[in-house]
Amino acid sequence: MARRSPLINVMVSAVMKASKGLRRDFGEVEQLQVSRKGPADFVSIADKRVEKLLFEELHTARPDFGFLMEEHGAVAGKRDDIRFIIDPLDGTTNFLHGIPHFSITVAVEERGEITAGVIYAPFADELYWAEKGAGAFMNDTRLRVSGRSKLDNSVLATGIPFLGKDGHELFLAELTEIAPQVAGIRRFGAATLDLAYVASGRFDGFWESGLKAWDVAAGVLLVREAGGYVTDYKGRQNVQEAGTIIAANDRLHAPLDRMLKRVRRNVNS
Repeated sequence: MARRSPLINVMVSAVMKASKGLRRDFGEVEQLQVSRKGPADFVSIADKRVEKLLFEELHTARPDFGFLMEEHGAVAGKRDDIRFIIDPLDGTTNFLHGIPHFSITVAVEERGEITAGVIYAPFADELYWAEKGAGAFMNDTRLRVSGRSKLDNSVLATGIPFLGKDGHELFLAELTEIAPQVAGIRRFGAATLDLAYVASGRFDGFWESGLKAWDVAAGVLLVREAGGYVTDYKGRQNVQEAGTIIAANDRLHAPLDRMLKRVRRNVNS
């Protein structure tokens, strides 16, 4: 059995406790009170309940840590060099439509670097976790990115800009460039799980723009600890601040990056 550090145990305990309420709310999704943050960007009572519980549990266990949360933003801690990054419900639209593909996510950022991450998919009962230098795991199984080296037998994942978001023209150009060269492209609606699937070898690569730190923080560490390579669209490592991401195994990252660069040059020319 893989050994978890005290910090990972704290994070896992909080996430598992929060998942119980999320399961209950999912069963009553039609009765949930839903408000809108923007077009096609929903937040439910479930998001807020989970975030509150995670904050309380993690703050009790690590009172010096700061927080960055999707719903309530940044909360300063006694230490300014370390914080939890929380996404209480990634895949909110899936959740609200009764699609059981969503996750709860917590990461730890120290001096700008992600050093620990947990992603839990309640209905698959898959707990992904990683610590810097200690590997990546799903439940107790060690993860490794896929070994595929050719695009024509690879399956990639991405996100599609939805109502109210910019970038539709660019995305369609990316799809036109990439789709004919790969075995398939998937859009499942939860970036955290897309990255977890890259780490586990289910997907061979993933790209998306318009993301926030809580969407990618834990997943970036998972992919890297599973032997993958992650950058933003400009080749930088600190992707949680960039809003763009390319994640793949070490053989497919470069060709995927080249295709995306080619598309941007053509669109911008």
